[in-house]
Parts: sequence; structure tokens; C-alpha cells
Amino acid sequence: MDLIEILQYSFVQRALLAGVLIAAVSALLGLFLVLRRFSLIGDGLAHTTFGSVAVVLLVGVSPLYVTVAAVPLVMLSSLAIYKLTSSRKINADAAIGIVSSLGIAAGVVLASLSGGFNVDLFSYLFGNILTVNRAELLVSLLVFVIVLAVVIYFYDDLFAVTFDQELAQSMGVKTRRINVMLFVLTAVAAVLAMKVAGIMLVSALLILPALAALQLSVSFRKTMVAAVGFAVGAVLCGILFAFALNLPAGAMIVLFNIGFLFAVFVVKKLSHWRR
Repeated sequence: MDLIEILQYSFVQRALLAGVLIAAVSALLGLFLVLRRFSLIGDGLAHTTFGSVAVVLLVGVSPLYVTVAAVPLVMLSSLAIYKLTSSRKINADAAIGIVSSLGIAAGVVLASLSGGFNVDLFSYLFGNILTVNRAELLVSLLVFVIVLAVVIYFYDDLFAVTFDQELAQSMGVKTRRINVMLFVLTAVAAVLAMKVAGIMLVSALLILPALAALQLSVSFRKTMVAAVGFAVGAVLCGILFAFALNLPAGAMIVLFNIGFLFAVFVVKKLSHWRR
């Protein structure tokens, strides 16, 4: 089956569009998270997403709207992490551990109450981007527009808070508002990324493209563009290779992300040797 034939399927077209939008969102937000040493928040929110999905399925929400219905619960979890970290009595890693432990434990209990790990819940653990529906595609587009607008409009504030929060606060930046926006948008991105790579691999979409872009040692704006480029490239390659070779799309996307990161490391090392 050639590439032209693959692209004629409507579900592949939806998967590619949704994947590109979610990849771009994850890369943009992931760059700020990595620089602020909140890399593990993606993993923590992924565990919380598991609990949220279990709640939604237990209530009886249609599988078509599970992703959308899980967003508010994951948002609350994200704000809980922010509240715990801002108290300065608990560091970021511990706060993420507390919330993620609660999410995964609640998910296991609720899954057992609903009769065990059914097919729907299992598919969310490992992702299935080829089943993206129109509602999820529209939500992905809406979130992409919102994140892009926020990054452009609040670019200076985000930049200042990312590199020196105390200095930003002394300059009049409303750091609390910026932090809340970042955490809430990350929660939404984590839920959407669940469909791309699965709950088990969500953090990879937030971390790997940002890490690859940071190795380029270019300006911050160029780093953002590079992170989006790596993320989108990994999604496109991952989906097409997965469909052509009958492999899991989520895992292939993550492997391509790792491949891009490794390639950047190799190129950077070779350039140093030549000097």
C-alpha cells in the first residue's frame, strides 16, 4: 500500500490533522515545562487522566466524548499540583507524585467497580490515534488556537517567568495568572495527547521534542519552532509507518521522537569533534 492510497482514508486524515495539532501544543507547552523543571508533570497528569477516564466510563459517558469529558477533572488535578508547589512546603516532584498516585489508585479502584479493565479503558492506556473522531479533532483545533494565542500574547511574561520567576514578579508580571494558565493548558494537552500516545507515553510528547530543540542552542523563538517541527515530524512519520507496517501508532511516534533526539545529539557531537 503506497502513501497516496493511505492518505485517502478519512480516519488517517483525521489522525494526521489531530496528531499535528496535539504535537504542536505539546511541544510549545513542553518547552516551558522542561525549562522550569516541571518535566514530570506530564507523567503525573497522565496518571490522573487514567483516573478521570475511569470516572467518565463508570458514569456511562459515550466513548465518543470520553476525551472531552475527562478534561475538567484533569484540570482540577493540574491546579492541585500548582497549589501544592506554590505553598513551598512541598517541592514539585513530591506534589506531582501525590496527585499522580491518587489518580492511578482511583483509576484502578473505579476500573474494578466497573467490572475490570474493559477494552475502552485499555485503549486509552496505550493510545489509538487512528480512532480520532470529529469532536476530538475540533477540540484539538480549538486548543491549538488557544495555546498559540496565549503564547503569542503572553510571550514576554511566559519568557520572564520561565527563566526567573522572582525577577518577573518584581517587574510586575502577574506570575500567578501565568502559572495557572500554563498548568491548565498542560492538563488539556495531556488529555489530548492520551489519544495520540496513550496514558503511558504522554510525558514523552511533552518532553522529547523540547529536549531535542534545546540541544540546537539557538534563540528561544527558534527553539520553540524547532520543538514544534520535531514533534510534528515524529507524529507524521509515526502514524504513516504504523499504518503501513501495522504497528502501534503511539509507540511509533515516541520512537521517532527519541530518534530525532538521538540524531540531534549525534550531529552536535560530530560538529564539536570537527572543531
